Amino acid sequence: MTKTTVRLIALAGAASAVIAGLSVAQTAAPIARYEMRAGTSAGMMAGMAGMKGGGMGAALGMAFGGKGNGPQHELWLELGSSRMPDGGPPKADHFMPAGAKLGVSVPLKSPVKTNTPQGPVEPPEKRNFQRPKGRILIFWGCGEHAPAGQPVVIDFSKIAAGQMPPGLWTSSVPMERSVSPGNSRTYGSWPNDDGKSIKTDSSLLGAHRVAGNYSPEMNFTLTHDFMGALRPTTFPQPSGATLLRWNPLTDATGYHASLFGGKSAPGGGMGDIVWWSSSQTREFGGGLSDWLSPRTVARLVAARTVLAPATTTCMIPAEVKAAAPEFEMATLYAYGPEEDFVYPPRPANPKAPWKPEWTAQIRHRSMNGFLVGMPGMDGQEAGGNSRRQGDAQQQQCQPKPKKRGLGGLGGMLGGAIGGAIGGAAGGSGNNGDGC
Repeated sequence: MTKTTVRLIALAGAASAVIAGLSVAQTAAPIARYEMRAGTSAGMMAGMAGMKGGGMGAALGMAFGGKGNGPQHELWLELGSSRMPDGGPPKADHFMPAGAKLGVSVPLKSPVKTNTPQGPVEPPEKRNFQRPKGRILIFWGCGEHAPAGQPVVIDFSKIAAGQMPPGLWTSSVPMERSVSPGNSRTYGSWPNDDGKSIKTDSSLLGAHRVAGNYSPEMNFTLTHDFMGALRPTTFPQPSGATLLRWNPLTDATGYHASLFGGKSAPGGGMGDIVWWSSSQTREFGGGLSDWLSPRTVARLVAARTVLAPATTTCMIPAEVKAAAPEFEMATLYAYGPEEDFVYPPRPANPKAPWKPEWTAQIRHRSMNGFLVGMPGMDGQEAGGNSRRQGDAQQQQCQPKPKKRGLGGLGGMLGGAIGGAIGGAAGGSGNNGDGC
């Protein structure tokens, strides 16, 4: 999949993302669109806040609040408009309620376009290219043991040679974004270099105002705050499987878990990489690691791609641990609520003309990254204590084995094929019986 194809898919979804959230039939595009993404991160995810430096590291440090591995908040703001700035360079600010603890406002800065000369492109044969080695072993679904047909084995050397497995890519779980520099005449975002960062005790509740010289003024009131923190625990089972358990979040619309692990090749080189997803379907779409709308999550729960909001456990098959004896790094996501605003509101008469000036949308999620079997990872238990609890744990999640195919892997394989595919990878799922 080329970068152009990825962009076209994103733009196609962008045209209807906000409108779908508003549940209205909108015939005219708004002048301005605003997106807020509010997250709660814990475990290894929260450690990203320490990445303060230049570039992306600085942005992560400002978007995430707090220090250490305790639960932290993240906030991302994007404003896109069809207008050019009025009277000077683009300028916009988001005026926050006092509880946000970001001062009176944060600036939504526009990227500065630079014409950087491009040097000559070096021919591939002169780039000292080395064919990737090793394999990816793909598992999916919650259960004591992996069903027949798993794992799917992907050989890096064959991928590099252009031998792609059939049915590998999927767009059924898109990245639901409607604002970007590419689809906006004028664009602004935060975090940036203003030196401000969201705090661990910040709150978004209350009145918000967005004002600038390239978009109509927006006023809206948020009633949903940051989600609670996910605190997963793992319990080794006598069979070799691992019981993953987490605390329920009252505002979660669904969950998904994924795991990366591996082992070294003889001699210490790159060996097998193991990827497991809690999904019971073929889907490995990049949007599963993003902020998904409640409407999309409900569809994925019905398709058994995302775990239902009442689910609090999932059994990681024994074969996953056997294939990845050296390390297992897991991620757990909880998708949350969404609030949508439009001005002016849709007329009561469906036949009356209507041209919205602006839309605003905020979505929530919570996530936790942790090493399976590593004690002290934000509530996770490991070692002998967890094994003793696991041996006493009588709940065994054993869904009926089903032969499943393989969905798209996104950016996980991008490096193996020269980055031509791109995108983000994420695992998700539901086995239908609460496991």
